[in-house]
Amino acid sequence: MASNAGSRLNIDNVNSHVRAAKYAVRGELAVKSEEYRAALQKGMTDLPFKEVISANIGNPQQLDQKPITFIRQVLSILENPALLEKGDVLVNHLGYKPDVLERAKKLLAAVGSVGAYSASNGAPAIRQSVAEFLERRDGFPANQADIYMSAGASSGVNTLLHVICANEKSGVLVPIPQYPLYTASLSVLNATCVPYYLDEQKNWGTDLAAIREAYEKAKADGVDVRAIVIINPGNPTGASLPEEDIRAVIDFARQERLVILADEVYQTNVFIGEFISFKRMLRQMQKEQPGTYDAVELASLHSVSKGMVGECGHRGGYFELVGFDPLVQAEIYKFVSIMLCAPVIGQCLVELMVNPPRPGEPSYELYEQEYSAIFNGLRERANALHKAFEQMEGVECGVPQGSMYLFPTIKLPPGAAQAAAAEGRTPDEFYCMRLLEATGVCVVPGSGFGQKEGTLHFRTTFLAPGTEWVGSIVKFHKEFMDKYR
Repeated sequence: MASNAGSRLNIDNVNSHVRAAKYAVRGELAVKSEEYRAALQKGMTDLPFKEVISANIGNPQQLDQKPITFIRQVLSILENPALLEKGDVLVNHLGYKPDVLERAKKLLAAVGSVGAYSASNGAPAIRQSVAEFLERRDGFPANQADIYMSAGASSGVNTLLHVICANEKSGVLVPIPQYPLYTASLSVLNATCVPYYLDEQKNWGTDLAAIREAYEKAKADGVDVRAIVIINPGNPTGASLPEEDIRAVIDFARQERLVILADEVYQTNVFIGEFISFKRMLRQMQKEQPGTYDAVELASLHSVSKGMVGECGHRGGYFELVGFDPLVQAEIYKFVSIMLCAPVIGQCLVELMVNPPRPGEPSYELYEQEYSAIFNGLRERANALHKAFEQMEGVECGVPQGSMYLFPTIKLPPGAAQAAAAEGRTPDEFYCMRLLEATGVCVVPGSGFGQKEGTLHFRTTFLAPGTEWVGSIVKFHKEFMDKYR
């Protein structure tokens, strides 16, 4: 007779690769911040703060970014098509514009119902809309057959890494600091992360010498390096890559036959310079030197979660493949088929993101007003936070360039390092934990993203409204420095 004593699963026999994975943006600090939030909601009054500021994750609408009216109105009809029977009420009494109704009808014709499965790679009409957006953005053709809808960009990354990584010797070059999705996913796959350091002195730009050094070392260690990840604009750094950096990466990928994974989810969050897509630059280089770059394989990703749309919870995104072998592309299609399809409401939201109201259309004026207000608000908050960091002893931070984050360097006194060691923490983890406990502001220590040995950082979003929380960071920092000198 089988024994029922004890659980079949325990911490020692679950998948060791899952146990080894780390995801700092939702780690210990995030868990503790949610405990504080729950306590405040229950009326606890003995905490030294009145609210929790979740500056640890790019979750715009949790931090009071308002949804765009056009998008939500269309989605409301997609979820409840019976509203179309009362179109006059929507238009005359509820503020819906006629183009909202027309877009909803068009999308319903494309998907049938948002409660039904679509094709595994996404509804064809929505993929076509994405292709037309890419053509407008880059000035080069795009084929809807090369576009795959996904449940946010993270799902696309998961798909691509599953196909790219064959075994534990499969390596992927990943920028450091990086968004921990990549290291965590590679850990779960038991593949090899090949870290390369970004250059903080060049506003976190790519350093080709550092990339090549990391590549050559991994190769010498027997790693089959197959791909390189580029996050542009950067997360956690916010950096936008200039044309020369993008060209250098593409040329390196050509030389070493590497797949380029271009994570471009922050492409509309650019404050300085311009966003240049890897697709546009690859096509330009192919045009300039016919035949030289034709074999370069590029997968670029985008999402509704960031930018001015900020619809994280709806889980919508896509990736586009360029230069992939048709047989490999068939395996990618098979992989996404296993998950059936991306959420159809998320697919529709992608269509609304890439094909917004245009000048002259009824919803354009309000859309443009809301979009610009969000963008300008983000830029103002980024600059205000940067200005605060400039006042803080031992804190250095580059001028905000884009995305939703700042990633300042912090230099802490020896006493802080000793106190951190006594708790079994790194100094930056210790600093961030004390910050949370004193102010309710949750940020992520730089060690969660990777950083050069001997340096300390933290990542914070600049999504939260108001300035009181910024002032609380400045006050905490002074008291912390004085305490641990």
